[in-house]
Amino acid sequence: MRDRLARLTLVAVAVAVVVVAGLAACSDDPDGAAGSGTDRPPRATVTVFAAASLTEAFTALGDAFEAAEPGVSVELSFGPSSELATQIAEGAPADVLASADERTMAAAVDAGSIEGEPTVFATNGMEIAVPAGNPGGVDGLDDFADADLVIGLCAQDVPCGRLARQVLGSAGVEPSIDTDEADVKALLAKIASGDLDAGLVYRTDVRAADDDVDGITLPEEHQVVTRYPIAPVATAAQPDLAEDFVAFVASPEGRAILERFGFGPP
Repeated sequence: MRDRLARLTLVAVAVAVVVVAGLAACSDDPDGAAGSGTDRPPRATVTVFAAASLTEAFTALGDAFEAAEPGVSVELSFGPSSELATQIAEGAPADVLASADERTMAAAVDAGSIEGEPTVFATNGMEIAVPAGNPGGVDGLDDFADADLVIGLCAQDVPCGRLARQVLGSAGVEPSIDTDEADVKALLAKIASGDLDAGLVYRTDVRAADDDVDGITLPEEHQVVTRYPIAPVATAAQPDLAEDFVAFVASPEGRAILERFGFGPP
């Protein structure tokens, strides 16, 4: 009996050693949650809804954030600011919202879609865009009243549409509008293809279009400036990661990337 108890004791000790060793191995596994020092899954994703005019800049910001945060991926969804805010209010899964104006963000805050105070991270202005070579011979804002030209603006319920109408109103121009596009990228595509003679877009989009369009600078007295806010979404699946991304966009490194794409300081 004594020998049998001794053997059972040795077996129990051996099992305990194996269990402890296994747990220690898990804690040393760099891919395991136990040793990571964080509650983040091994491959976490932060989903960012951003205004269409941020496409190029936020693609670069997403790449830079992924490089700074190994094991994290950034999923970007671009579109009209107002539509993105509506999608979030209706339950679309997003961690961060970046809009092209403060009015849209304020509506999102009022809807309870936003966590905390939004951060303004950049500014932008408007510019006349024409197809490369300016085949319509557009000189300035007065040409937007010419019914012989094919003119496009963004829809008036999105930031670039509201700003364009503000610019034209300040110049006393009643535009002859042939098309209202869903967002600035859709408008820019029609200008670049030659389907439109002119449109009003953000100056950063003229820059992003490179040689496909030409830009005509607005007179200073008719220029408007829009401020871009960003904030975590109240229902974010990755709230900590959302806050980290917002902080990165507003950081010196983030602002340097934004300036590279033509955005002004906040």
